[in-house]
Amino acid sequence: MTGQRFILRWSFVALLSSTVVLSQSVPIVTYAPVPAEASAPPLNSAGWRVEDLGKGAYMVSDNLYNALFVVSTEGVIVVDAPPTIGHNMLNAIGNTTDIPITHLIYSHAHADHIGGAYLFGKNVKKIAHKDTKQILEDMQDRKRPVPDIVFEDTYDLCIGNQSVQLSYKGVNHQRGNIFIYAPKQKVLMLVDVIFPGWVPWAFIGEAEDVPGTLKSHAQTLEFDFDYFLGGHLTRSGNRHDVVLAKEYLDDLKTNCANAIALTGEAPNETNPISFSEISPKVEAANPGNGWAQFQTIIGAAAAYCSNVTNEKWLGKLAAADVTGFDNAFAIVQSLRIDFDVLGPFGVLP
Repeated sequence: MTGQRFILRWSFVALLSSTVVLSQSVPIVTYAPVPAEASAPPLNSAGWRVEDLGKGAYMVSDNLYNALFVVSTEGVIVVDAPPTIGHNMLNAIGNTTDIPITHLIYSHAHADHIGGAYLFGKNVKKIAHKDTKQILEDMQDRKRPVPDIVFEDTYDLCIGNQSVQLSYKGVNHQRGNIFIYAPKQKVLMLVDVIFPGWVPWAFIGEAEDVPGTLKSHAQTLEFDFDYFLGGHLTRSGNRHDVVLAKEYLDDLKTNCANAIALTGEAPNETNPISFSEISPKVEAANPGNGWAQFQTIIGAAAAYCSNVTNEKWLGKLAAADVTGFDNAFAIVQSLRIDFDVLGPFGVLP
């Protein structure tokens, strides 16, 4: 990477921020094209589609969010109720089977994935992890009814000729975010962690726990699955998609650790992010402003890491240039706070 490319990228971030503040307008950025592997299948005229995963399992998607339902001989099991899909979730199920819906599983507590839960009525049993119940009790949101059935580690739901296995392996995207596995169909669902064909949404998918989110990729690969649902975007995934997602984050973590190391080294032609060079300039422009020091050097490390990472991943996974900086920023912060990779903020020799 050249210093010039770094400066251009970092200057753009600063310019974008200034533009929004000064003009109160939203700049429209043209990003790299979405790779064919991540392109969206067509929706029906109502703006949704159903993907048949086999043996009674179906994904419903509006190409921004997705959910799952499994048809058994005695009832339909639904996983998540994204409000963007809304009533169309019920339409998709009704167009597939006359068997009544008996259970609704919450992947986690976030409203963008279960904000349509109230549409299923009071007779449908809601199931979630105990932490999700606690969160929903605190929120008191009528659109996200408190679950009727809760579990701590594992829960096997067996209805008619179908089963869905629920397991909790620790905090990742949010506490209470669970693995949902249909063994008969080899369908695995973990929401807001892995996005087939895409890099994560900003800040590692707004992860509550970055180390737990990184760990969850290896946990995902412990399952025997043919289909993977991540709760977002354009298509179902497979094992290869999970491997790619893990590789991307492994690269991002390595590159961010290298960037932090550079901030603690002397400046030279290949190191434009040395704290010893940047810090006096920040102090001169912002006397006594400690947050300006943190923001500038952490942002510089994140921008450097993002650029290095995108040299490999841009065009390989969609939107690497859209959320790459935000994801790098989250990893830099996690490396500092969780993994003790402190760079210039560590104990001096």
